[in-house]
Amino acid sequence: MDREENYICRCEEVTEEEIRAAIRGGARSVQEIKRWTRSGMGICQGRTCRRLVERILAEELGLSPGEAEPSSFRPPVRPVSLDSMDGSKE
Repeated sequence: MDREENYICRCEEVTEEEIRAAIRGGARSVQEIKRWTRSGMGICQGRTCRRLVERILAEELGLSPGEAEPSSFRPPVRPVSLDSMDGSKE
């Protein structure tokens, strides 16, 4: 499988090549890559792709993995029924 088909963010279907293109286009942090490509914005909120994106960023910028700015992430979202947010007790 080549880079073009190597999915880094499976939730948003972002490939390695798209991430590298964003960095070559000027993205200098994981947050910028996230905004340009939507990687890390899916249902897992970056839990599966965050480290891969950080590694690719470090590779492209010639940094050691610890030098790449870490990203922020949120716990996975869970569906909540509207009835549970109603607040009234029947």
